Amino acid sequence: MEFDFTWLLLGFPVAFALGWLASRFDLRQLRIENRQAPKAYFKGLNFLLNEQQDQAIDAFIEAVQNDPDTSELHFALGNLFRRRGEYDRAVRVHEHLLSRGDLSQADRNRAQNAIALDFLKAGLLDRAAVALRKLEGTSYQEEARIALLSIYERSSDWTQATEIAAKLDSSSHGSFGVRQAHYLCEQAKASIATSATDQALTLFKQAAALAPASPRPLIELAKLENQLGLHAEAFNTLLQLEQRAPQALPLAAELLANVAVNGQQQVAALALLKRSYDAMPSVDVVEAIIKLDSHTLSARDWYVKHLEQQPSLVAAARWIAGERFENEQPHGLVQRALDKATKPLMRYRCAACGFEATQHFWHCPGCQAWDSYSARRIEEL
Repeated sequence: MEFDFTWLLLGFPVAFALGWLASRFDLRQLRIENRQAPKAYFKGLNFLLNEQQDQAIDAFIEAVQNDPDTSELHFALGNLFRRRGEYDRAVRVHEHLLSRGDLSQADRNRAQNAIALDFLKAGLLDRAAVALRKLEGTSYQEEARIALLSIYERSSDWTQATEIAAKLDSSSHGSFGVRQAHYLCEQAKASIATSATDQALTLFKQAAALAPASPRPLIELAKLENQLGLHAEAFNTLLQLEQRAPQALPLAAELLANVAVNGQQQVAALALLKRSYDAMPSVDVVEAIIKLDSHTLSARDWYVKHLEQQPSLVAAARWIAGERFENEQPHGLVQRALDKATKPLMRYRCAACGFEATQHFWHCPGCQAWDSYSARRIEEL
């Protein structure tokens, strides 16, 4: 049986025609899809610029559905969800990005950082910390460490905070020595609570060596040494405070007077307090001097001397409290009024947020700033 070439000649044109039609259909479909995706994308941008976030999200979802492999659209959509507080949806978008095998390393790191931000904004600190730790060794490493530092501070995980601060201090992101000293002091306080005083002493000394100009480690160390009966050591620690951070001496004036009495160092302590007062008059220093100096001047005379240095309602109220008047009946009423008026003046104020407190804080309970409280009370600012 001979092969009929007629069918072959007829088949070639038919196959060619079918292939041409198929290619035209694919090209047309591709052009339609390519036109649809940018149109939806630019529509979303337009809505976003007009602060119409709901419409922008709908447009971006449409664009992602038309072109699911476009990473930039995913990032834009995830950021929009986060800004709107829809953190679950933001996480899902960014997790979808991370699940893609064709994602570049740069975009993978970017998506990991975005997920960490989603968890942070949602208040899921544990999950945020896990996500942030995965950014070690990436271009997001420094900002991830700073975010981790904030998380560990909020959760009072001072050991982890110390480790992160040490890493930041060794980089070119600035000095974190003082912050590390605070973290070591917090660890020392925790050790005192469990009666591990030897460990606390070591931690305070490490903090003082790490941040020599920081007053907190020296004040906390002297306080603990005094409690342990190490009065000579406590006095030497406060001598270091005068040399390294003299502006903070009003905070330790009462402690210094107690240490001096316990360790029989009244003369040396009085000389130190008078030097401090001459450099920077303070009611706290005056009252410490009064406790140690009962021979040179009376309490009344010291308050008068302070009033000569600077006007002080607190000093005036203390002076009046020790005076005797011909008519003593209204004296108590006047004294109560003065005490009430001076009470707000004896507070400490945060320079960062203005939060006021009757005690001095190293870490502001209002704004969480460190070292934002002056050593001087409100009246003396």
